[in-house]
Amino acid sequence: MTKQDQQKLGKVLWKIADDLRGSMNADDFRDYMLAFLFLRYLSDNYEAAAQKELGRDYPDPNAIKNGGRTPLSVWYEANPDDIEMFEKQMRRKVHYVIKPKYLWTNIAHLARTQSDELLNTLQEGFKYIENESFDRTFKGLFSEINLGSEKLGKTYTDRNAKLCTIITRIAEGLAEFSTDTDTLGDAYEYLLDQFAAGSGKKAGEFYTPQRISDILSGIVILDGQSPKAGPRPHLASVYDFACGSGSLLLNVRRRMLEAGGTIGKIYGQEYNITTYNLARMNMLLHGVKDTEFEIYHGDTLKNEWDWLRETNPAKKPRFDAIVANPPFSYRWTPRDDASDDMRFKNYGVAPKSAADFAFLLHGFHYLKDDGVMAIILPHGVLFRGGAEARIRKKLLEDGHIDTVIGLPPNLFYSTGIPVCILVLKKCKQSDDVLFINAEKHFVKGKRQNTLSEEHVAKIIDTYKNRPEEPIERYARRVGMDEIRANDWNLNISRYVSTAEPEPEINLAEVHRELVSIEEEIQAAAARHNAFLEELGLPPLPGFGQRAQSSG
Repeated sequence: MTKQDQQKLGKVLWKIADDLRGSMNADDFRDYMLAFLFLRYLSDNYEAAAQKELGRDYPDPNAIKNGGRTPLSVWYEANPDDIEMFEKQMRRKVHYVIKPKYLWTNIAHLARTQSDELLNTLQEGFKYIENESFDRTFKGLFSEINLGSEKLGKTYTDRNAKLCTIITRIAEGLAEFSTDTDTLGDAYEYLLDQFAAGSGKKAGEFYTPQRISDILSGIVILDGQSPKAGPRPHLASVYDFACGSGSLLLNVRRRMLEAGGTIGKIYGQEYNITTYNLARMNMLLHGVKDTEFEIYHGDTLKNEWDWLRETNPAKKPRFDAIVANPPFSYRWTPRDDASDDMRFKNYGVAPKSAADFAFLLHGFHYLKDDGVMAIILPHGVLFRGGAEARIRKKLLEDGHIDTVIGLPPNLFYSTGIPVCILVLKKCKQSDDVLFINAEKHFVKGKRQNTLSEEHVAKIIDTYKNRPEEPIERYARRVGMDEIRANDWNLNISRYVSTAEPEPEINLAEVHRELVSIEEEIQAAAARHNAFLEELGLPPLPGFGQRAQSSG
C-alpha cells in the first residue's frame, strides 16, 4: 500500500470515529476504536499464519457458505483431536492463539447481522486475549475498554446496538484497503495523532509529534562517540522511561531498520494505565513480537520497576539508547532518603516544583558508557537556579551534556511553550557543548506549528557533523570556559542569537540626501511664489524665503 493510501485509510477511520462518538469524550472513544483496530490486526496476522501452517488443509474461504464462519472455525469443527497440537505450533510460530469465535471475521459478522451476542462475545474475546492468547501474560490489556459502560448506552441492548454500528462501519472502512501489518500500524499511529490533536493538554500523556520523534530517534541511532560515522550497526537495547503510546520507541526501531541495522529489545515504562495499554497494542500492531519488547506499568520517579533496582553492578540494566518526552515541570514529592538514591546520589535531588532533572537523572543512570540519551525538556532546565543549577553544573563539569537543541514554540499538543532537546553521553570526545538554535525554523500553522522534513534533517545533520565553524544564527560549539564564565547557564540565546543584525546606516549619505531634498523643496516653493507674484498675489508665508535670499 502506498503512503497516500495509508493516509487515506487513516482519514477514513478518523471520519468514522468523528461520526460515531457522538457525545462521548474523544479519549474514551479512542480506546474503543484502537482496541477494535488491534483485534483486526491480531486476527489478520493469526489467520495468515494459520493458512501457512495448515497448507492444503486450510479450508477454502470461498467454499464456506454459512455467513460468519471462518476457515479456522470449519477446521476446528473437523479436526477436534488436532487442535491442541495446532495451537502449540501457533504459539511457537506467532507467539499467540485466538479461538475462531473471537476472530475479527466472526465479530464483524455478528455486528453486521445485529446479533444480540456481539457484546458478550467481545467481552469473552478480550478476556481470552488478555489471559490466554500469549505465553507471556497481557493481563489488563483491555482493562480500560469498558463494554458495560453507560457511555455506550443505558441498557445491554443499547450498548450492543452501538457496538454493532461502530464495528460495522470500521469493517466497511477497512474493506476498501489492503490491511497488512504496516498499514494497520500506520493507521493506528494516524489515529493516535488525530486523537492527540483533539485532546489538547492531555495529549502530552501519550503522544510525541512525529517530527520531534524523528529528531530524537535520528540522533540516538548514530554512533555515540563519532556521529559522523553514521548509524550504529546494532542497538542491543532501547529504553523510554515515559513511553506513552510507544511511538517514540517504534520510531527508533523503524529508523534503525531503515538504516540497515538491527535492534535488540525495546523497553518502556508508563505510569498511566490507559496509555500503558495503548503502548502494548502499538508494539504488537507494528509487528514487534511479545518477546522483543517489555513495557512496565509503574511510576518512574519512584523507580517501581524491580528489575531496574538491581544492586549487583554486573546485572544492572544498561541501555545503548534512551529517549524520553516526560511531563514538563511535573510537581513531585521526593522521598526523605532521595539523596541516597543511586540515581541522584552524585548529582543532587530535583526540586519539588519541577521533576525535570529527576527524570533526566533516572534515564542517565541507566545509559551505557558508549550510549546516547536524548530527552525533551522545558527551557527552564537550562537556566533555573537552586538545586537545578547545581545538577546542571555537575553534569557540565563531568562532560555529560553533549548538545542543546532549541525548538520552535507551539509544536506540542500539550503546550505552546518552546522546548529543548538535551543530548547526554557518559563518555564524549568533544570538550565543548554544541548549541543548535532552531527556534525560527518551522512551518507556521493556524493552531499549531510544525517542522518539515528539511528542518528535521538540518538539525540531525548539524548534530552529526558538529561543525568547527559557527553557522550564523543557527549553531555553535561553545567551550567550557565560556559556559563557566556564564555561571553554567545554558540559555541558548546567550550562545546562538537568532536576532537579525540592524543594517548599517551611512550618516554622511543620509545627510546628503536630506540636503538635496531640502534644496528641491525650496526650489519648488520659489517657482510657486514667482507664479503667485505674476498674478499679483502675495507669496505663501514661510516658503521660498531661503531660496530668494540665496538668489
